[in-house]
Amino acid sequence: MPQTFLVFDFGPNEEAAQQARHRLEGWRQGFRLGDKLKFKFERQPAEPAPEAAEPAGKAPKKKSTKKKKEEPAAEPAAQQPTDRLRLLVRLEFSEHEKLSYQRWLDRIPAEPPFPSAEKQIVRRGQEGFEKVSDLFDELI
Repeated sequence: MPQTFLVFDFGPNEEAAQQARHRLEGWRQGFRLGDKLKFKFERQPAEPAPEAAEPAGKAPKKKSTKKKKEEPAAEPAAQQPTDRLRLLVRLEFSEHEKLSYQRWLDRIPAEPPFPSAEKQIVRRGQEGFEKVSDLFDELI
């Protein structure tokens, strides 16, 4: 069976990624797609900003005995880089289901919340197919 991977990069938008997961799960159950439509998430940890890292040349400051006021929790959270979310969708239709395959290939990227994400379609035989296929198999 030919396989095609759709890779959606939602960046740090966790809410859109969860909406996409919910939408795919609904389609899979409602249209009884079963193994024809599978998806997995890849979470790539974000790299810390260079300003947030402490310079190596500075000596650590001495701790004072006085208690300092706690800074609001919102500021450190805003400075923390967020993870990058990618959704990998595998379409695997048999040869006699070409029309259904093409309809799903057209429908998934067009439905909300998928247009907000960067998309990449990787078909069998294209450059990078093996890499995406291996990544999909590695993910839980």
